[in-house]
Amino acid sequence: MESKNPVFSRQAPGRQQAWGTPTPEQLRGMYDAPSYAPPAQRRMTIDDVVVRGFITLGTLVVSAALAWALNFGTGALIAGVLVGLVLALIVSFKQSTNPVLILGYAVSYGVAIGVISHMYNNLYNGIVLQAVVGTALAFGSMLTVYALRIVRVTPKFTKFVVAAGLGLMGLILVNLLASFFITDGIGIRSGGPLAYVFSIAAILVGCFFLLLDFDAVEQGVKSGAPEKYSWLMAFGLTVTLVWIYLEILRFISYFTSND
Repeated sequence: MESKNPVFSRQAPGRQQAWGTPTPEQLRGMYDAPSYAPPAQRRMTIDDVVVRGFITLGTLVVSAALAWALNFGTGALIAGVLVGLVLALIVSFKQSTNPVLILGYAVSYGVAIGVISHMYNNLYNGIVLQAVVGTALAFGSMLTVYALRIVRVTPKFTKFVVAAGLGLMGLILVNLLASFFITDGIGIRSGGPLAYVFSIAAILVGCFFLLLDFDAVEQGVKSGAPEKYSWLMAFGLTVTLVWIYLEILRFISYFTSND
């Protein structure tokens, strides 16, 4: 006689199973099923870096063009440098991939570069175009050097470039402090022979940093870094290009008449 208890239902001859309780076969199926895993993040590609690079650099160029056209003064230059420096330090030390911080840096430094470029162009007509062309040639040359593996980015090479960069920044700081007591500081920005050597060294180190940036992009793609890190790669490339542009601009000014 079939049981009238609603808690039980007939499963098989001589066997009853509580309502809602899985059978051994169901338990086995649940055990064999693949465990849940959250959707994996999309991996970064070269195209991602290129697109983010164009966005970041484009934001900087547009900001510079506006600062130039509106003829912003020294106040905007100082504010742009300070805000851009703070944002750059935050992104660098936290390895942040936040596009707001990165684009904020691009806007801030874009304003500063626009003011600086306008000042230089007033003194040396046509110098800005020469510096832009020089920066583009430096980028293209280093990309070719990296692609052909003419210079290989090894740990030893990386340490050398980073040390050289820190050394250059240290000299710039010393020169700034010395300028409060000595005219032209230690002479690395005075336009003399020592300034020529320093600018050439700064441009070369900037070009070497481009090689480090290219290697970081390649290694990030190979290791399957998440797509969001393309923003960080674009930031690194933009910072390096800004460095090279400003140094080329200053170097050309040493040989350009302001008549």
